[in-house]
Amino acid sequence: MKNTNVSSKSNDLISALDTHFEKKINLARLKFISSVIIALIKVRTVTFESLARAFDSEAEVDSSLRRIQRFITNYSLDSDLIAKLIFNLLPEQNQLTLSIDRTNWKFGKTDINIFMLGIVYQGVAFPLLFTMFPKRGNSNSDERIDLINRYIALFGISTIDSIVAGREFAGKKSSEILHTYQK
Repeated sequence: MKNTNVSSKSNDLISALDTHFEKKINLARLKFISSVIIALIKVRTVTFESLARAFDSEAEVDSSLRRIQRFITNYSLDSDLIAKLIFNLLPEQNQLTLSIDRTNWKFGKTDINIFMLGIVYQGVAFPLLFTMFPKRGNSNSDERIDLINRYIALFGISTIDSIVAGREFAGKKSSEILHTYQK
């Protein structure tokens, strides 16, 4: 009978993450990321305190909380590696519909402007790549082209069936560049 305890699942997850992250993240960080993922599944929230309480660890909750805080503050995950992980988990990887959108708001005096590319699967867009803009308002054609080119560099143009976006993203240069990619 196959072992289904948390330790076994954690080891399986660490191995899968190591494969997906192409051995670019050390074992200690992989174990930590695995602990966070398992805690997220248990508590279904991203609140650090709840995650720390859900860690399968002998450490005190405060120690786990500080560990989460240090990781979030000091470690920068390669967003392309995360995108590849998400892409590899998709049941379909060809003839995809990509969506582009943005969100813009203020947090105090700071502008938050996220330009996102997602993959549409069964009517839901899963975020895959994003760019943070240090400005208010819409992206320009070059910024839109850069995000699409980033996708193409990672996954290839052959995976794209179509790209959908709101009318705010229309522009002569954007249309011209998309026509150059037509099959």
